[in-house]
This record gives sequence, structure tokens and C-alpha cells, in this order.
Amino acid sequence: MVLFILLIGIIIIGGIAAYMAYQIVMAPNIWTEEEKEQYIYINNEDDFESIKNQLYANGNIIHRNNFELLADYKKYADNIKPGRYSIKNGMNNNELINLLRSGNQEPIKLIFNNIRLKEDLSKRIAEQINIDEDLLLEKLNDSVYCNSVGFSTETVKSMFLPNTYFVYWNTTTDEFLNRMSFEYKQFWTEERVTKANDKNLNPIEVSILASIVEKETQKNDEKARVAGVYINRIESGWRLQADPTLIYALGDFNIKRVLNVYKEIDSPYNTYKYTGLPPGPICIPSISSINAVLNAEEHSYFFFCAKPDYSGYHNFAKNSKQHINNANAYREFLNKEKIFK
Repeated sequence: MVLFILLIGIIIIGGIAAYMAYQIVMAPNIWTEEEKEQYIYINNEDDFESIKNQLYANGNIIHRNNFELLADYKKYADNIKPGRYSIKNGMNNNELINLLRSGNQEPIKLIFNNIRLKEDLSKRIAEQINIDEDLLLEKLNDSVYCNSVGFSTETVKSMFLPNTYFVYWNTTTDEFLNRMSFEYKQFWTEERVTKANDKNLNPIEVSILASIVEKETQKNDEKARVAGVYINRIESGWRLQADPTLIYALGDFNIKRVLNVYKEIDSPYNTYKYTGLPPGPICIPSISSINAVLNAEEHSYFFFCAKPDYSGYHNFAKNSKQHINNANAYREFLNKEKIFK
């Protein structure tokens, strides 16, 4: 009888222990909003206490004691790996701790486009991955660094090609810059370099011209024609006389109408005053604009002017008489729309 009671007691205790072990290890203990992806972000300096606080503040852990018991048993505090981790509703403690210990983070789709200034680029990148915005900007303004990757502080924006890149959230500034340098070199194939050379341009000059094309038109189907106008001007020794370079020189990106007074600004980016390309790109051009320069239309147009409507397209002209007519029509349109600056 005594043995029977002892046996029953052992079974009961074992059952309780198994139940408790299941609750600690295998029972669902993670809550997130089911319709929304949720992430935990772990910095290099984070310890277990700060990670717990983040999870608890987000309401992700249902039974905190169970989570902490298993984390302690698995020595997670000694195996913290920084990164961005995707957590799912219904995960158990074991799945979460194994995930965080593994370093198996989910990459970020890093995107940047429509960037004018290095300050804008640094901010956009720092909004997506865990790098110091000021440190990145400092590197882009460092002539020693820029020269080491084949650029100047004026041309370094050419190294960045707008695209979607898969990177880890805890990518460092140096790792990010190395990745961009690698992607740039991969992009500039022998075929592309040959196309640039055929137009008496090098890759950096293509990017500079492409940045002007980018700001002249958002219509991909006329970018090659716009690029052809500028190449005609370059080959004929003309000044580019590109309005977007004036806007860049002025630093006022809200300008909708370029006035004659703007053409007097003394800046190397004033292509009405100085012959040749400006010293650097006026934005980070899209790949479509770079390809438009490489595949510029061969034609006899030397002028173009926005159409007197809101289509975003342009009228092209071969001589100044045609251009003056187009320009007058566009001025009348601006006046009618009360756009004076």
C-alpha cells in the first residue's frame, strides 16, 4: 500500500513537473498583433535586462517568469547577438530564445531614391538600419575616404545606385559603404564603360549628367531624348544651361519657375555661367536616368522646354526660333496658372 501511494505520488509530481516544463519550454508565450509584423531590435550594447524591457514594453511576453527561467537555463545573457528579429504570435519561449541566440535575423529591404544631398542620404539610410547618421555623413565628407573609393567629396554620391538592397539592420557604416562600393563596381560593366567612353564620358561624368536628366524629367520614355540634347551641347562646346543646376546651386528646392536673376549666381553648379558639367551630381540619379545617358538618342535637338500643360513632357527644338516659341507658350501657361517663382 505504501509503495502504491509512493508510486502515485511520484506520478503526480512527475506530471506536475512535466506540465511546468511544458509551460516553460513549449507552451505558446509570445503575443503580437496577428495582422502586423513585429520586430525586436537588439543593439551591440544591449544586455538581457534591456532586451526584457523591450519585450515587456511591447506586451510580447505573456508569462514573464517562464520566459526568464528558460532564458537563464539556456544562458541567453551570455549569447546575445545584435540584430533585428521577426517575432510571431504564438511562438514559445524555446523558439524565441533559440532565434535570438542564433543571430538568424531577417534582412531589411534597404531603399533610397529621390535623394539630392548627402545629408538626405545619410538620414534616409539611418532611418532604415542601425547606423549613426552623423558618422555616415562625416565619411561622405572625408576626402581621404572618398579618394580611397575613387571619388571626391563632390562626386561620391555617384557611388550610390538607387535600388532595393537586402542588408541586416545592424550593418555598420563601413559595411554599408563597402556594399555600395561593391554594387557600383558590379554595375559598371565593361559594356557600360564602353558606352560611356563612346560619348567621351567616364562613369562619374555619366552619373553627373544623369542627375541633371533625372531632375529635368520624370518620364522614362523621354529621358534618352533629353540626354541627347545635353550631349549635343557638350559636343558643340555649348554651356549646358540646365535649370536644375541653378536650383541646386541656390539650395531652394521649392522653386517652380527659374528666373533670369537666378542665372547670375556665382557657383560651379551654375551651368548658365560655366561651361561643362558641374563638379558633382545634383542628385543621386536613378538607374533609368543613367541608362538614358548611356543610350542617349542621336538627334539634332539642342533645346527643350516643358509643355504648356501638366503632362510632365517637353517640346524639343532644333533651333533658337523654335525654342523661343515653345518657351513663350510655357511662360504664358505659368502666368495663367499664377506660378511666378
